[in-house]
Amino acid sequence: MTDIAEAKIDTATRTVTLDCPLIRGEQTLDTVQVRRPKAGELRGLNLRALSELDYVALETLLPRITTPMLTKQDVSELDPSDLMQMGTEVVDFLLPKRIRAALPTA
Repeated sequence: MTDIAEAKIDTATRTVTLDCPLIRGEQTLDTVQVRRPKAGELRGLNLRALSELDYVALETLLPRITTPMLTKQDVSELDPSDLMQMGTEVVDFLLPKRIRAALPTA
């Protein structure tokens, strides 16, 4: 396994560069950090829905694990490609290490 793949497996926070920056009043967000959720942050969510990148599940979870904290309104304003990027990171966090290690790296 490459050093890059090992680093991705062990990283509890990932930075997502937005394709379409999010505008909040006078603030423009170009990047958002997505953190590995803890079990309590998954309360009320269906893990299968998260693994299928269900919008409602992501809309609930992302405000709990992003920096700066995204609101539900912010999530609704995201470009679909940016929502997919964040959702992909969430799904990756939910996979066991042995499965992530077996996945091909870019």
